[in-house]
Amino acid sequence: MKRSLQHVAEAVGARLQGDGSVEVEGVASIGSASPQDLVFVEDAKYLTRALGSKAGAVIAGEFAAGSAGRPLLISGHPKLAFARAARFLRQESRDGSKDRIHASAVVQSSARIAASAMVQAHAVIADDAAIGEKTRIGAGCAIGRGVKIGRECEIYPNVTIYAGTTLGDRVIVHAGAVLGSDGFGYVRDPESGRYEKFPQWGRLVIEDDVEIGANTTIDRGALDETRIGRGTKIDNLVHIGHNCRLSENVVIAAQTGLSGSIVIENDVVLGGQVGIGEHARIEEGVMLGGQGGVLPNKVLRGKGVAFWGTPAQPVREYLKQLAALARLSKK
Repeated sequence: MKRSLQHVAEAVGARLQGDGSVEVEGVASIGSASPQDLVFVEDAKYLTRALGSKAGAVIAGEFAAGSAGRPLLISGHPKLAFARAARFLRQESRDGSKDRIHASAVVQSSARIAASAMVQAHAVIADDAAIGEKTRIGAGCAIGRGVKIGRECEIYPNVTIYAGTTLGDRVIVHAGAVLGSDGFGYVRDPESGRYEKFPQWGRLVIEDDVEIGANTTIDRGALDETRIGRGTKIDNLVHIGHNCRLSENVVIAAQTGLSGSIVIENDVVLGGQVGIGEHARIEEGVMLGGQGGVLPNKVLRGKGVAFWGTPAQPVREYLKQLAALARLSKK
């Protein structure tokens, strides 16, 4: 659905310069933009190229004020405004859909589906599940008994959400993710040597504005809960074990693995292929580089401090040790 630049500017909090009646319907890179697209520039050196593109309008910083040749949306944070504009344009288009519950979907009579929610082909919604306003359940999804999903969520195809899991508002779950499965918990019988399953009766709670990548798995708590805090962003192919507690605005890159009962505090950043042992704690604002490893029961602390290596340590110390090893190898 097309929207005028005036509407877009109001939605993203930008200052409009030029014809506000110009309509756009998407976003694009400078090189691929059409007259119906928005582009953005964060650096003045790219402004000339953007103004010379086919784009309908340009989102730019204050450095672009007064420039001619193309409508402008001036923002103190152009990339952020661009992201918000993309979401605004896409949301408007989605709201215009007339589809609600596909004929092939299986929805139990006790499930509660909001009037503006959508359930696509071959999805299964179990007893007592609740789906909020403007939420979309993708094709082939399996939504378990008693699952609660909030408003304006996007659940992509073939996602499985186990019974009792709760999702807040504006949660995005990409294809193939599995939420609320049993944790990896067993007790060994010393006489027979066999492993018997420890109860996995807890639950999984995902707070507002979380995004979960494709084929990521998050286990329910064993006896209590696993919780993913507001605004956390989780990449593809991540595993989070039972009883983990992630605070707000945590960022986790692909192929990271978290064992059970780990605490991750606010604003932590974990690079790709990080591994963290059980009962470890990563305190607020820590950054752990790719393939970093944290041993069980360890604590990483230092807001804004970057760690690297296995066992993880501050980057400066780790690089000094690498340099020392390099000097020794030459002797």
